[in-house]
Amino acid sequence: MFENLTDRLERSFKILKGEGKITEINVAETVKEIRKALIEADVNFKVAKTFTDEVKRKALGMNVLNAIKPGQLMVKVVHDELATLMGGKATEINLTGNPSVILIAGLQGSGKTTFSAKLANHLKNKKGKLPLLVAGDVYRPAAIEQLKVLGQQINVPVFTIPGSNDPIGIAKEAIKQAKNNGQNVVIIDTAGRLAIDEEMMREVESIKKAVSPNEILFVVDSMTGQDAVNTAKEFNDRLNFDGVVLTKLDGDTRGGAALSIRAVVDKPIKFVSTGEKLEALDIFHPDRMADRILGMGDIVSLVEKAQEQYDAEQARELHKKILKDKFTFNDFLDQIGQIKKMGNLKDLAGMIPGVGKALKDIDIDDNAFKSVEAIIKSMTPEERENPSLMNGSRRKRIAEGSGTSIAEVNRLLKQFDDMRKLMKMVSGGGAKNLARLMNQPPRR
Repeated sequence: MFENLTDRLERSFKILKGEGKITEINVAETVKEIRKALIEADVNFKVAKTFTDEVKRKALGMNVLNAIKPGQLMVKVVHDELATLMGGKATEINLTGNPSVILIAGLQGSGKTTFSAKLANHLKNKKGKLPLLVAGDVYRPAAIEQLKVLGQQINVPVFTIPGSNDPIGIAKEAIKQAKNNGQNVVIIDTAGRLAIDEEMMREVESIKKAVSPNEILFVVDSMTGQDAVNTAKEFNDRLNFDGVVLTKLDGDTRGGAALSIRAVVDKPIKFVSTGEKLEALDIFHPDRMADRILGMGDIVSLVEKAQEQYDAEQARELHKKILKDKFTFNDFLDQIGQIKKMGNLKDLAGMIPGVGKALKDIDIDDNAFKSVEAIIKSMTPEERENPSLMNGSRRKRIAEGSGTSIAEVNRLLKQFDDMRKLMKMVSGGGAKNLARLMNQPPRR
């Protein structure tokens, strides 16, 4: 995400490369390029100007330590201002009330229904809540069915009144049912239009008045840039919403919406949604996003994603297996599943400092594990548990069953065997075994 903006900002900082000190001339030149980069990224012009004026003021007002080069100083100033521009710190969703009522608003196609399910999944798994989804979009064909399917996938009930075209009545009845059933969060998905119209606005305002939500979230497609910002302003003028949700952020190479919305509507971005997977929802951290925009990665978020999939007991059992050389294809399949749950592979790699830029022009398919999984699933249970059984006829059968070649099967078996040896060596003897393998004395 934000590839174009990252590249332009990087070029802006090169103006100061090799400069011995900060001066009005070289700062003015750098700031001019930064402003161009922001406007090219579809950032609101007034926001871009205010931002760069503040960057210039702070850069010239700083006492630069001899150890810090001007280019490094400018990166720090821009980083801090980007974080401030996007809100400074993460803002929690308001879950007061019993039940907490959350109203979801936005245009058709912005991703409201999918986000509603993602939010329910997030609150259920990470906050221990018992959510109820409410199908309040009674106009869009298959909208109710879509929410039901999503609800089934995450095991969250969906409230509907068959045949009803009264979203206000549906919302009221849903809250009554939630109270009766002990469900402590009600998430109301509302209707949208392809463009803002008075009828839609009046309807959402009426639902707000009828149910007095604890939280109103405005969902917007980040790829629409300035249109997203303008739509946010119109919705906020009518609804006075509490927070913004940016969807499709993984497809946004510019970043205009993320950088402009907070400044224009003065409401925090609370969540960002990337991809279709129902786990692909993140709390918005402005400082971490500033890191990513400046090509610094986001190792904190990567660690958090890994920890979410981490099971201490499972890890202990796995370690025992590795030590006994009992790591099997079933264990390998489990590890692949955990990695896939963490999200988009290229996005994950981009969180590692320095890797994002290296992978810029490389396509990492989310189906990268598909052939590996197909090969493993074509094995018998006995073969998965005991890879040493693999003879020529078994390999041929597995290749045919998985739709791959014998060469691909052989390659996977070789890689798996090498990986098992390395894992056992590192787990058992660590640096000493590794050094022995390399015929080098271990470091003391």
